[in-house]
Amino acid sequence: LLSHLVELRDRLMRSMIADGYGDPRTLERRCRKMEEWLASPSLMKADADAEYTAVIEIDLPERDRKMPYLQAVEAWHDAIARAWAAAIHLPQGGAVAMLVWGDPSLYDSSLRIAARLGWRARVIPGITAIQALCAAHAIPLNSLANEVRITTGRRLRDHGWPEGCDRIVVMLDGDCAFRALAPEGLTIWWGAYLGMAEERLESGPLAQAGARIVAVRAEARAAHGWIMDCYLLARTG
Repeated sequence: LLSHLVELRDRLMRSMIADGYGDPRTLERRCRKMEEWLASPSLMKADADAEYTAVIEIDLPERDRKMPYLQAVEAWHDAIARAWAAAIHLPQGGAVAMLVWGDPSLYDSSLRIAARLGWRARVIPGITAIQALCAAHAIPLNSLANEVRITTGRRLRDHGWPEGCDRIVVMLDGDCAFRALAPEGLTIWWGAYLGMAEERLESGPLAQAGARIVAVRAEARAAHGWIMDCYLLARTG
């Protein structure tokens, strides 16, 4: 995962140089350093006098899928907070770094869990899955002068298309909830493993692309043992 993130950052900075952003000499030096690391990747080592040399592994609990959803998530977050507190012991003024896959501000609960413990968080921003999806398909997120709704597969399945918008981004959808929609007049742009070497993309009218996405998603999940994906739906007819 780390090598994929470094490779994605390198590609982004190369495009910034090509587009004239920032100081090209500074960006070029950073790109060379990342490419050197990609050629011979190794774990970063702490400074000799550093006090943060421990790597902490935490056995995270699983969500109880028999409980009502929101109640189960609250209980799950409490359990994760207890696991963090039991595993992480910080000295006075100490700090811990966590790599969060995705954007911690968007359908991720790392910040909420940290708040349960009274921890003060500093977030170093990265590329969101939505940005990577639009970049991969070379499309704008919104239609002209219109809003975009970000929702989950669960809400799309249970409540249908949200009112007042012509485009929706769907995340956390393990069941391809777009199959519950009437496909006429809908276009979909889908992506999995965005920004990684395993990246998979599909797009087109939902009536034709939907079945392809279901098949490709199942194939990719079987091949890799996991999948992270999202998609943009638009009313185009």
